[in-house]
Amino acid sequence: MNSMKKILLAVACFCLFAGQAIAADFDLASKSTIETILKNGEIRVGVDPGYAPFEMVDKKGRIIGFDIDISKALAKAMGVKLKIVNTDFDGMVPALLADKFDIIIAGMTLTQERNLQINFTDPYASIGQAILLNKKHEGKIKSYRDLNDPKYTVASRLGTTGEMAVKRMLPKATYRSFDKEPDGAMDVVNGQSDAFVYDLPFCVMFMAQQGGKNLVFLDKPFTYEPIAMGIKRGDPDFLNFLNNFLKQIKSDGRYDRIYAKWFKSTKWFNNL
Repeated sequence: MNSMKKILLAVACFCLFAGQAIAADFDLASKSTIETILKNGEIRVGVDPGYAPFEMVDKKGRIIGFDIDISKALAKAMGVKLKIVNTDFDGMVPALLADKFDIIIAGMTLTQERNLQINFTDPYASIGQAILLNKKHEGKIKSYRDLNDPKYTVASRLGTTGEMAVKRMLPKATYRSFDKEPDGAMDVVNGQSDAFVYDLPFCVMFMAQQGGKNLVFLDKPFTYEPIAMGIKRGDPDFLNFLNNFLKQIKSDGRYDRIYAKWFKSTKWFNNL
């Protein structure tokens, strides 16, 4: 075989394989959840409305919360209607795989175990340990590091990740354990403890109920438990769209406004 024939054969083989690759990519794109959402004119979002302030039921029976507002922004970005699908959290992943909804936006922590079953977007929130601080320390204590001193008494619940975080990251602080979260938080309200360390959502709720003039909420978690959206595996187009959506709302101010509404303000609590 002369060199010209070899070149022509190589070109033909390349075109064949390239054509197959393009066809495969087109087939994958056509099966994306994006196409289903656009065709149906709605995005179905799985939530479990029992995890304030991510999702909860108000006095009128409506599901509201941080995740709901994020979902509304997503639906608007896609130009479709939003359909909230109430699902028990334990069955959330199986329901997604059974096509009960298109996406999980339900305060779900990205874990390696779950990631073996479904894909996750980049994290859009964190529910690590936060701090309820007695008002007398406002402006003086700005992070957990400032509490790492024997003169400060830090409380948490016995046997929890809050307790582990205090012992691991605040070893010099005087530690007090409680059997119930509200008891530990009230100890700070009453001035017996200087700070209470616990999961961010609980701190948000307690601040809304009991914070008043007695507490300062250091709402930036100092441990990392990433919250992400969950979708079916094998859908790179949908994953790409969602990650770009999250980048966009975090850069144009929409995310900050939604976050402030649910995590820095307590006005929503009056609707529960």
